[in-house]
Amino acid sequence: VKQCTMEAVLWHVFTGTRGGANRVRILKAVDDRPRNANQLAEKLDVDYTTIQHHVEVLMENDILKKSGDEYGAVYMPTDRARSHWGTIEEIIEEVE
Repeated sequence: VKQCTMEAVLWHVFTGTRGGANRVRILKAVDDRPRNANQLAEKLDVDYTTIQHHVEVLMENDILKKSGDEYGAVYMPTDRARSHWGTIEEIIEEVE
């Protein structure tokens, strides 16, 4: 099985699925400063369970990481996502 590159994963997660635009918004919000799911839901005016779903997808794909305990946990970009920030900016331009 061919290993997907991080670039391919990023393009898929942000442009290959219906929720891509919300995932971009989540990533931009936590890049600004770490936030928990509740803060993200408020800031982005998106349902809490929708935020949770997208955060899970972003974590499964090594784009976001969680810091802290379950309820108060804040999310932030992973080092791997940061090292591919050029690709992320390209995607943001295309999605917005």
